[in-house]
Amino acid sequence: MVVNPARLSREIRSRALELGFSKVGIARAGELAAEGARLRDWLDRGFNGAMAWMATGAAKRADPRLHMPSVRSVISVAMNYYTPHEHRGDPGTGKVSRYAWGDDYHDVVGDRIRELDSWLRERVPDLEAKIAVDTSPVMEKAWAVRAGIGWIGKHANVITPEIGSWVFLGALLVSADLEPDSPFAEDLCGTCTACIDACPTGAIVEPYVVDSTLCISYTTIELRDEVLPGPTHGWVFGCDVCQDVCPWNRFRRPSEEARFEPRPGMVEPDLVSLGSMSQEEFSARFRRSAMKRTKVAGLRRNALALLGD
Repeated sequence: MVVNPARLSREIRSRALELGFSKVGIARAGELAAEGARLRDWLDRGFNGAMAWMATGAAKRADPRLHMPSVRSVISVAMNYYTPHEHRGDPGTGKVSRYAWGDDYHDVVGDRIRELDSWLRERVPDLEAKIAVDTSPVMEKAWAVRAGIGWIGKHANVITPEIGSWVFLGALLVSADLEPDSPFAEDLCGTCTACIDACPTGAIVEPYVVDSTLCISYTTIELRDEVLPGPTHGWVFGCDVCQDVCPWNRFRRPSEEARFEPRPGMVEPDLVSLGSMSQEEFSARFRRSAMKRTKVAGLRRNALALLGD
């Protein structure tokens, strides 16, 4: 069976949109030389903090062929997760980052990419593929730019010109030769520094560079220390300030994915209940939620720190 790359690429884009992705693009696989150099510089400056896996997988992140030798193309997808709810700032509650309000995005985005993968395998004999949704040594943000999805803003998140930055990213690495899209060549941030100015901890140390060790998302989720290094400004899990102030998010629109709607009590949970939560309660309440990432000890630590402010 002979596969026409242009026709197949058009069908892939169409199928991805049918599956609920907001944007899809294709890039030719190869070394991410410039992006890899920036990653190495970021690591050399210690900005990964305790996230040692960022360093151990750096070579594979910079060249997907080290992760999957047969890769020829990278299909990049973006899914809108914005829901029209806001933090109210009620006393005794802690703010949760918007991305964790509903079901775990690893599951939601991963399920859709698996559907795309299965559909593609029916059309391409002997296809080899690997799925990446933030758990593989794959630079999803860099591939989103290469595939024309959007550009990386000064807050280091991908911004799409159509709906802003409230998007989850994923990638499907495939052994098929596909017709690539043009990379997103523009930086539409211009002279804006809203995200840098608004960051409550100064974690955006220079445009496009985030020092994770200063970032509230890192300290409340990834850091395993018994004591937080500083105030979290009301956040008990993650932080959205840099995206909340981004002018491009005026183009946001509600997601059509019901699984991203907030679960009960997830937008601003009660701090006392979090601070006294048992492992059993934690496992039941946060099953298939991104909030399980912090583990029960981390969530209790975050809640008790806010209660003590």
